[in-house]
Amino acid sequence: MSAYAGADAPVLQRLRDKVRALSGWRRAVLAFASGSLCVFAFAPFHAFPVLFLTLPVLVWLIDGARDPRDAAIAGWWYGFGYFLFNLFWIGEAFLVEAEKFAWLLPFAVTMLPAGIALFWAGASALCKRFWSADWRRVVLLAAVMAVVEWLRGHILTGLPWNVLGYALTYPLELMQSAALFGVYALSIPAVLIFTLPLVLLSDSERTSARLRMTAAAVALVPLLVLYAYGAWRLGAHPVRDVPGVQLRIVQPSVPQREKWQPDKQREIFALHLEMSGRDAAGRPDDLKGVTHVIWPEAAMPFLPLEHPEALQAIGQMLPAGATLISGALRREVSDGRQKGYNSIMAFNDEGRLIATYDKIHLVPFGEYLPFEPVLTALGLSKLTRGLGSFDTGWLPRKVINIPGLPPVGGLICYEVLFPGAVIDDGNRPQALINVTNDGWFGDTSGPRQHFYQTRVRAVEEGLPIVRAANNGISAVIDPLGRLRGLAGLNQKAVVDAPLPEALGPTPYGAFRGGILLAMALILLLMYRFRQG
Repeated sequence: MSAYAGADAPVLQRLRDKVRALSGWRRAVLAFASGSLCVFAFAPFHAFPVLFLTLPVLVWLIDGARDPRDAAIAGWWYGFGYFLFNLFWIGEAFLVEAEKFAWLLPFAVTMLPAGIALFWAGASALCKRFWSADWRRVVLLAAVMAVVEWLRGHILTGLPWNVLGYALTYPLELMQSAALFGVYALSIPAVLIFTLPLVLLSDSERTSARLRMTAAAVALVPLLVLYAYGAWRLGAHPVRDVPGVQLRIVQPSVPQREKWQPDKQREIFALHLEMSGRDAAGRPDDLKGVTHVIWPEAAMPFLPLEHPEALQAIGQMLPAGATLISGALRREVSDGRQKGYNSIMAFNDEGRLIATYDKIHLVPFGEYLPFEPVLTALGLSKLTRGLGSFDTGWLPRKVINIPGLPPVGGLICYEVLFPGAVIDDGNRPQALINVTNDGWFGDTSGPRQHFYQTRVRAVEEGLPIVRAANNGISAVIDPLGRLRGLAGLNQKAVVDAPLPEALGPTPYGAFRGGILLAMALILLLMYRFRQG
C-alpha cells in the first residue's frame, strides 16, 4: 500500500489503495457492484456520468491483482455484473410459456452474462500481463477493451448488446459521433474519457489546481468537441423526404402468449387489416394517400403464402398502387427436406408476392437450436413455435426492390444490432426496414435498448430506418437518428410518416473496422513506445 495512504493522503488515493488491497469475496462484491452500476450509463437511463466513478474501479482492481489470473477473476466479476443487469430482461421470454420454459429462466439469466463476461476477464488478464504503474495503463485498457468488444460482437454468432461505445451516443448531438467512428471504436474514447480523470487524480501524491484542471479537461474537452460536431452535423442536414412516399406502420401490440394460439389467428390477422385502414388518430381513411403499409415481424401467425384467402384479403385492403411490407414465415421443400424462413415479404394490391428477404442472422435457442440432434434428445426446444429450426438467408445482403421505394435493405429483429453488418457495402440501399417483435421481453429495459441501438445504426450508416414492432417501439428514424413518428412500448398504434432521404456513406461506412484497428494500433504503439 502507498506511503500516502494515511490520514494526510488525498481522499482518492486512499480510496484507490483500499480497492487495491481488497481480496476474496470483498473484492468480488466490489467488482460485481461496480459493473452492475454501469447499466445506468445506457438506455433508457443515459446517466453516463456514472462511468466516471465505476470504470476507474476496474483499473484499481487490475492494479491490485497479483497476476493475470487474479486480474481475470476481477474482470469476470465486473463483467458479470455489467452483463447481468444489461441482459436480465432475457428472462421475460421464458415466462411467456412459463409452464414449459420457466425452469430454464435462472440458467438463461445467469449463464449468458457469465459466458459473455469471459471476454472482459480475458481483457483484464491481457492488460495485467503488460500493465504499467502510471496513467498509460488506461491507454492500454482502452485499446484492449475496444478490441474485445468487437470480438464479443462476432464470436459464436456475436452479441454486441450495449457495447461500451454506446455510452458516448446520448444526447442526439453525441450520437452523431457514431457516424465518424462506429460504436466499437467509440469504446476507446469512452474508456479514456470516463477513466482517466480519477486515475490521474488518485495517482498523484498531491492534488494541485493544475492537476484538477488537467483531469477536468481530459473529461470535458473531448465531450465538448464531439457535442459541437454533432450540433453542426444536425444543423447541416435539414430534413428531406423521398417524394411520393407515405408510410403507415401498424403496431398491433398482440400479447406474445396469444400470438401463436390457433384460435387467435383470424382475430390477429383481422386486427392488422382493420388497423391498416385507420390513420394515426384512429380515424378510418381506407389508406387514402398511403403508399406503403408496414407490419411487424411474423405479423401473420400462419404461413400466408399457403392461405389464398389471406392474400385475397391483403389485395382487397390495399388501394391501387399501394404495397404491404410484412414480416411473415414461409417454408420450402427441396430434396425431401422442409426449410423454414423468417422473412420480410412485400405484396402488391392484388395480394401477390413481389419481393422477399429471408433473415440471415438467427437467434440461438430462439430461432434455431444449436447442436439440434443432441439438445433435442435431451428434451430441449427453441422458444418459437413451428417449422423447427429456421434456415438462414443468403449472403451477401441484397437490396429489396419494391415499387415506389428506393432500394431498401431488410433487417429482422436483432439483426439491426450488428454494427457494420446491416448492409452490403457493394450494394448500398437507400433505406432500411426493420421488423421486430419485442413482445417476448415485456415492459423492461430490453425493448427500449433495442430501439435505441436501432437509432444509432441509422446514424452509423447514414440511412433512414423504418421500424415496425409488434408491441413497441415503432418509428421512422432519419439518417441522423431523429424520429419522424413514434409508437411507444405496448401501445396499440399506427404511425404515419414520410420516408426521409438517405445521406451519403459516413466515414464509418467508408472505413468500417479499419477505424477501430487504426485507433487501437496507435494507442498500443504509443503505450509501448512510452513504456520503452
